[in-house]
Amino acid sequence: MSTKVTKTSAFVTASALAAAVSMASAFSVMADDGAMNGDMKMGMEKCYGVVKAGANDCAGAGHSCAGQASADASSSEFIMLPAGTCAKLAGGDTTSS
Repeated sequence: MSTKVTKTSAFVTASALAAAVSMASAFSVMADDGAMNGDMKMGMEKCYGVVKAGANDCAGAGHSCAGQASADASSSEFIMLPAGTCAKLAGGDTTSS
């Protein structure tokens, strides 16, 4: 194998690795919960009062995990929905009661 081919091959490998690291960083930033919105993802909002029992997205009154809501339509349990959707749902509220 010639030296030129080896150097080219090493350059291509290094370039591919750099691209992969850059893409991983970009996806990590996109998947971030959004520093400006605390734990809410960009374009999403908490919607209280419309979740079915066992289908909540996060900790709530009396429990510490998602999926542990014990009653339908509890005003203290929420699901994450695209912003603006909660206001269109009967019983939906963006604040916990």
